[in-house]
Amino acid sequence: MSVIDNTINFVKKQLENAESGHNWFHMERVYNNALLIAKDEECDLEVVQLAALLHDIADSKFHDGDETVGPKVARDFLTSENVSEATISHVVAIIENISFKGGNFEKKFTSKELEIVQDADRLDAIGAVGIARTFNYGGFKNREIYNPEIAPNLNMSKEEYKNSTAPTINHFYEKLLLLKDKMNTETGKKIAQQRHDFMETFLEQFYNEWNGKV
Repeated sequence: MSVIDNTINFVKKQLENAESGHNWFHMERVYNNALLIAKDEECDLEVVQLAALLHDIADSKFHDGDETVGPKVARDFLTSENVSEATISHVVAIIENISFKGGNFEKKFTSKELEIVQDADRLDAIGAVGIARTFNYGGFKNREIYNPEIAPNLNMSKEEYKNSTAPTINHFYEKLLLLKDKMNTETGKKIAQQRHDFMETFLEQFYNEWNGKV
């Protein structure tokens, strides 16, 4: 079996009991998004594939905020697969720099492969699937759906973002609606615009229903 096949099997096993917004199906969607975007980009496809499959292998949200766990798990696995050090280092760097983290931090690494996988991951955070994932995670964390008395915080630090307990609707303004303008690739931007428009339509309907309007 190829290293990609082995990676798929590894990820499926590692995430078989994961929260449904960050499970194997999330990885699969990001992987497929990455392949779609990569068709129009000059890139190292193996790095893109491995990074897409492993980007959330141990999300810090589910490991007491420890951001070192995911990169370590990915490195250990890829080393066991005899992947070259150059590829391992690149994949690990992508995992370390892919997250939104409130949008107020400076990336320490850049590459075309990171841009592709980051776009692929962000596309799964918006649109219909993004809406479903957002409310699923809000329920998982026992957050309010909406509270009109709690305004979104658009200037959160990385720590504030990580520890936020705000209602789920606030997350649209604190992250989801911002992602369209943070896309890296032309393909990513085109798909993001369509999904962004869908979220705006959803929010309009949500507020109408909340306030008893037609």
